[in-house]
Amino acid sequence: MKLPLKPLIAGLLAWLFLSVAQAQSEAQPPLPTIQLNAGLYVIKAEVAQTFSQQSMGMMHREKMGANDGMLFIWAESSKRCMWMRNTLLPLSVAFIDDKGVVLNVEDMKPQTEDSHCSKGDAKYALEMNLGWFKAKRLQPGIKINGIPGAGSAPK
Repeated sequence: MKLPLKPLIAGLLAWLFLSVAQAQSEAQPPLPTIQLNAGLYVIKAEVAQTFSQQSMGMMHREKMGANDGMLFIWAESSKRCMWMRNTLLPLSVAFIDDKGVVLNVEDMKPQTEDSHCSKGDAKYALEMNLGWFKAKRLQPGIKINGIPGAGSAPK
């Protein structure tokens, strides 16, 4: 039996359109951005502050600028863990205390559910492209400047 070509092409185009629409609907809308400084380096960071924003994080993204990142902000300092479910990009995450000081940096493989945790109580986490911190020789103990509220915690 021979299928008519026009209905077949129309069906394939409809399927393609719906697939693209679904992928776009899963992507997070643009988040507000702020400028951070790590040593001499300027970072353009999207801010993920709500539970919904943090749950989506960098999921479904296929690219990120060389000095772009995502800053996660929590109301309270606590031990924090991240994973890479539905995250297509390899990332490095810096866990940061309430004063803006990097506690530790962890490298994360795409689309995995391994836990990558802070080595102390973190109020912030900064995700960057894989190896960004290492390439810039930024290690635990460095202060990230420009984080809203960092350093204003009671002593």
